[in-house]
Amino acid sequence: MDGNTDRRIVRTRLVIRDALTELIEEKGFEAVSVKDITTRANINRGTFYLHYRDKFDLLEQSEAEVIEGIIAIITKATSEDLETYRETGISVSLIVTVFEYIEEHAAFLKAILGPKGDVSFQSQLKTMFRKNLLEKNLSPLIRKENLQVPAEYFLSYVSSAHLGIIQQWLMSGRQETPAEMARILSLLTFRGPFFAAGITVSDPKA
Repeated sequence: MDGNTDRRIVRTRLVIRDALTELIEEKGFEAVSVKDITTRANINRGTFYLHYRDKFDLLEQSEAEVIEGIIAIITKATSEDLETYRETGISVSLIVTVFEYIEEHAAFLKAILGPKGDVSFQSQLKTMFRKNLLEKNLSPLIRKENLQVPAEYFLSYVSSAHLGIIQQWLMSGRQETPAEMARILSLLTFRGPFFAAGITVSDPKA
């Protein structure tokens, strides 16, 4: 398969995914048909079925491609990156790169994470963040004797918070730059929500 063929395949798949994205925003995934997609993408059904079995396969592959892209970025992170932030307070460049990637795929992610999209995708993203960022990179920095809550609750809280921030950014029209979002996420992750809100609290055990 030559380069021109590869580029045509990529373009065709992007056109199909863009059509799906628009239709989800308009009518919701459940109401979308393959005919709707091919009409919007201006392709014939044969072309669609060269790439996907049905609309569910299209959705599954599109979601998997986005998740794989985020994983490729996250796996470049090291514990040293996180230690650098903890010591200097500077946003790690990796988080900026993640938000830049999310911005590149913003239309699809906004549609799929919205009320007319795929509810299960939220769980996929949280699982991905937990396994590929928190467990691999943050966990080595945690000393068990210093944990104030069970590790499972801590990891669940942070992964859900990451997803919530991303959703808020997408749904509010991405007013902040990826660098600004990296600062916000870093501050909330490393310093905590009360610190970010300017609230001083005492130790509940005191």
